[in-house]
Amino acid sequence: MSTSLIAGTATDFDRLVVPCEVPIEIAGGQTAALQVADQVHRGVQIVGRFERSGLAGFKVAAAGRRLRVTVTLAVDAGSVRGWHEGEPDPAEAGKGLPRLIQVRSQGRLRQCVLLKAGSRIKRSVVVFDLLPEEMPDDGLICIEALDIMEGRGVSGALREAVTGSVMEDGVAGLRIDSVAFAVSPAENQATAAARQTWNGAGSEDSSLISCGGLTGRRDRESRSLRSGLLIVNPTPPGVFGSGGALTIRLGSRAEATSGRRVRALIRKARPGANGWTFRAGAPAVQQVLSVQDGDLAPPIQSTSGNITELELPAPMDAPVLVVVTAKQGVVPTLLSTTWTP
Repeated sequence: MSTSLIAGTATDFDRLVVPCEVPIEIAGGQTAALQVADQVHRGVQIVGRFERSGLAGFKVAAAGRRLRVTVTLAVDAGSVRGWHEGEPDPAEAGKGLPRLIQVRSQGRLRQCVLLKAGSRIKRSVVVFDLLPEEMPDDGLICIEALDIMEGRGVSGALREAVTGSVMEDGVAGLRIDSVAFAVSPAENQATAAARQTWNGAGSEDSSLISCGGLTGRRDRESRSLRSGLLIVNPTPPGVFGSGGALTIRLGSRAEATSGRRVRALIRKARPGANGWTFRAGAPAVQQVLSVQDGDLAPPIQSTSGNITELELPAPMDAPVLVVVTAKQGVVPTLLSTTWTP
């Protein structure tokens, strides 16, 4: 029986893997399209789960087209360090610091996600385009997840700013629920050119903002920023927030504490046109940093009552971290994002 070599180390016994055709959504780890699983344990109803920073490689028939890639990541009760060793500590689940994760593809940083575990599954979506020249002849597209402290090309100033505020080894136990490949609408249609405003949950669902992950349709319109961090991501053409300018509205609400503490906060409050507002309760933006370049120009922000408006150019090449602070006993929140193309 012949065992002649065919293209490198392949032999007559090897099964030829045909690249998957687009559009396609891959939501299981047993598909032939998943050709590489580095530090990824394959799943059945999900693509898999990361043991630590690693990558998943998919064989895709791009045919010289610009592709839109949508990746859904999630954390749950199993998203703890040591889960793959069989007996993770359940006390770790849902507690501790949020994870700040880089999502890379074909060697380039695309977006970052901030995910906070809890009693319910938290999901975050990542959306980016791959240009024809970024895809190799063999059609292998790699989706890589790295902790913010790992890899090259991340600013030392940013890493210093988040030290102690985000979980170490943040990719441990991270789920990759699905990956979808489609021909990018940017190939065939002009980018929408209309001013839009989305609430906090919608801003996160679009992949423009990441501040902890969504649990589903029951998410509040506003998003809590208990960690004091939010990520503003570059998005591809035609997606909310691509290019132009952003106005990010931040608010504050009383932290759920004892009845005595709530009564003390009420005494400090005052009536306003939209109900009760807190004196000097507006959150403050302390710092804005590019993930790649570090400190940016001092942010343009204004306050009215307990509302802060932050003006930023939409990031084009790298995610931007916004560091927010609020008065003691008050939780900063993301209310809405207005995008002006």
